[in-house]
Amino acid sequence: MTKTINNIKPDWAGEDLLSKFVNLLIQTKPIYKLMKYQARQVLIKTAEKNGIPWRQNTEDLAQSGVKEVLPEIINENIIYPDYYQQPFHAYDEGNLCWQAAFEAPSATLSMALRVWKEENLTWQKAQEKLRSSFHEVLVQYSPSSVSNILDLGCSVGISTLALHDFYTNKEQKDINTIGLDLSPYMLSVAKSLDEKEKISQWIHCLAEKTDFPENYFDVITAQFLLHELPRYATKAVFQEALRILRPGGCLAIVDNNPNSPVIQNLPPALFVLMKSTEPWSDDYYTFNIEECLMEVGFNYKTTVASDPRHRTIIGIKPMK
Repeated sequence: MTKTINNIKPDWAGEDLLSKFVNLLIQTKPIYKLMKYQARQVLIKTAEKNGIPWRQNTEDLAQSGVKEVLPEIINENIIYPDYYQQPFHAYDEGNLCWQAAFEAPSATLSMALRVWKEENLTWQKAQEKLRSSFHEVLVQYSPSSVSNILDLGCSVGISTLALHDFYTNKEQKDINTIGLDLSPYMLSVAKSLDEKEKISQWIHCLAEKTDFPENYFDVITAQFLLHELPRYATKAVFQEALRILRPGGCLAIVDNNPNSPVIQNLPPALFVLMKSTEPWSDDYYTFNIEECLMEVGFNYKTTVASDPRHRTIIGIKPMK
């Protein structure tokens, strides 16, 4: 693993001419509509070509009765922030719809295939490799004894279940793991996929304003979350994570790596499609996350290129 130093953004993000041109295309409604369609087709074809039955998985979930879980998940008092009420991932309603939730498991499982596309990996092996590459860094900095874990922005819970299993095997004891997300649709799917009820709670809540007590969690993760947030929301999430972590507790982030040659050298067709489905890309790729962690009060530890496309960033809550 390589430790990254410079936060070098791709040319297609930020204020560069190329970025401005791509943004102009995205703001042109007929072109944007075509981009969204093409982005979805690329995702579906990639998944099904590699053995993930995207359409069948989606249909199975739609017919599974998962919608009946929604009333016990949803927090009717939540006021969704403006940044969340935007099209994401080619869905006009973003994460606040059933279609996004039903397709999210297949999209998540196919994500790892893009990381090692030159290797002849099954989607199962690629997914295992993606999660373990993050866990291998995390375990070097997490407390010696872990009991309480929070997975922020957990989506349909694939990251949460993998994290829970990792620490359960490591600690050889019951772990209290909680998944938190702002989409009750995603959480309803997460609860239905957690067939053995390994996860203590699936909580519908803002990551930047939780009801957890201070100094509670040993480990908090934000897995592939920050690129979907504007920087002011990211800072607020860090502040809340610092409050609810116990002294010596670990905040671990894994997300797209601006320094990655793969990210920097994406073909134009791919980075245009990606920006069309990720409204906060420019903010993410030009944001110094490490500096923000330190500003909030974390002891920043490391940024590691944990796989060819992603970086893992570690912050520790100072001991009192």
